[in-house]
Amino acid sequence: MEVRRRFQPRAPGASPSHVGGARRPSAAPAARIQASDALPLPIRHTNLLFSAFFVGSLVFLMRRWREKVRSSIPLHLLGLSEIFAIVGLIASLIYLLSFFGIAFVQSIVSSHDEEDDFLLSGPAPAAPVSSPPPAAICPLLCADASAPAPQKSPDVTADDEEIISSVVAGKTPSYALESRLGDCRRAAGIRREALKRITGRAFEGLPLDGFDYASILGQCCELPVGYVQLPVGIAGPLVLDGRQHYVPMATTEGCLVASTNRGCKAIAESGGATSVVLRDGMTRAPVVRFPSARRASDLKAFVEEPNNFETIALVFNRSSRFARLQGIHCALAGRNLYMRFCCSTGDAMGMNMVSKGVQNVLDYLEKDFDDMDIISISGNFCTDKKPAAVNWIEGRGKSVVCEAVIKEGVVKKILKTNVPALVELNMIKNLAGSAVAGSLGGFNAHASNIVSAIYIATGQDPAQNVESSHCITMMEAVNDGKDLHVSVTMPSIEVGTVGGGTQLASQSACLDLLGVKGASLETPGANARRLATVVAGAVLAGELSLLSALAAGQLVKSHMKYNRSTKDLSKSAS
Repeated sequence: MEVRRRFQPRAPGASPSHVGGARRPSAAPAARIQASDALPLPIRHTNLLFSAFFVGSLVFLMRRWREKVRSSIPLHLLGLSEIFAIVGLIASLIYLLSFFGIAFVQSIVSSHDEEDDFLLSGPAPAAPVSSPPPAAICPLLCADASAPAPQKSPDVTADDEEIISSVVAGKTPSYALESRLGDCRRAAGIRREALKRITGRAFEGLPLDGFDYASILGQCCELPVGYVQLPVGIAGPLVLDGRQHYVPMATTEGCLVASTNRGCKAIAESGGATSVVLRDGMTRAPVVRFPSARRASDLKAFVEEPNNFETIALVFNRSSRFARLQGIHCALAGRNLYMRFCCSTGDAMGMNMVSKGVQNVLDYLEKDFDDMDIISISGNFCTDKKPAAVNWIEGRGKSVVCEAVIKEGVVKKILKTNVPALVELNMIKNLAGSAVAGSLGGFNAHASNIVSAIYIATGQDPAQNVESSHCITMMEAVNDGKDLHVSVTMPSIEVGTVGGGTQLASQSACLDLLGVKGASLETPGANARRLATVVAGAVLAGELSLLSALAAGQLVKSHMKYNRSTKDLSKSAS
């Protein structure tokens, strides 16, 4: 069968194969000169000749060497016929390897020739057309027929136009733009323009410039086309443990920052709040399976044996200079074993750190338990980004309690209510009401509001708001019923001051405002623990203010006034 390709040469003056930045599928490809064109025989005859030469030489040499072995003749003594056979064998082998190797590589590279052209050389000038050809439409996405096709952006250069057309046509993967172009901002702009042409949407209002896209490459976000602007408000000062903190909150919910700020004021005028970190340990729980429940229980007994913990901890701690294994809690379900590892992680939130340590331990355990089948590095007994009783009871991340005593005069003057009303409301709403709802860790008014706002502002993982917002709010009348003791207990605040989104410019600035930017040079983990106490202190202020608004019947009135879109600036003054 004829393998050699034949192309029709382009006629003089023929137009190029692409117009307006999009290649025409019907255009004939350019003629290519291949090495096989220099052969005197058709390629199939040449292949048969060299294949026969290779097999014949190999058979001849094998027979000659077998005769020499039987006759005890040294193999290195070669006759003329043997020398010719060896040369023929090597020559035919080189030809066959070269032919089939080139064909294999060419089959891979040829599909990328066109998309690589724009990276190696400048594109040919594009002729103007009134509308893009139908082949430029991505087959996987369909534009809204009712939406008008967006016009070409005036800032698109001729070089970018070729790449955009290739992305739209599906020839160049969008995810590879950063690595191929070496310019993250340019890659985001090209991806955005290609998406505009595919969807027919102009993305008006979504900014592109003014962001360092290189800072998110490979760690924070893939396939960026812009960034979302989110306002950051400041609540405070929050007087906590003798320090003043101005708390950054990124939110679009009206009244949230103002309400938290009122709670901070009430706490400050009552002497401030105090906090205590009860536990500090991130968890990861792999699940492994054994042939029988008895074998699974054998590993459970081995892991929980105190004499073995030192060895397991030594293996685990090799993963990082900050990771220190604290304990392992095991649970059995049939022949499946769940092992919940808990370790300190310094100033990092620590999910990657603890996962590396767990992998080290699993590799170590496989040597003695060779029938162990590792199902997953995470078996949901951790538990990450899901409400779970194990986090509520055992804790995850930082377990914090924050409390304050609010004076009677402050309750009346600033919070516009009284102590008995707050105590009663907290019991009926936060405690009894949450129990009626079957709530898990939700014995509070709106802890997740404050947690989410601070997490977004400081570069934490917003999805971990799920377990980080586990909170029980307690209120009691003290000092003969005159003053109010209020506290929040939050067993699983998951925060860090290094890694992830904390290194972005805006989020780093918010951490710097709190005085917890980066890692603590004196005590590893001190900055992350302080950030956790600030989160709990802000939740305390938010709980205090919202419950007061509910007790005084001001919630609806406040939201109607401050949570409505308007250009009236008098609200800010009031």
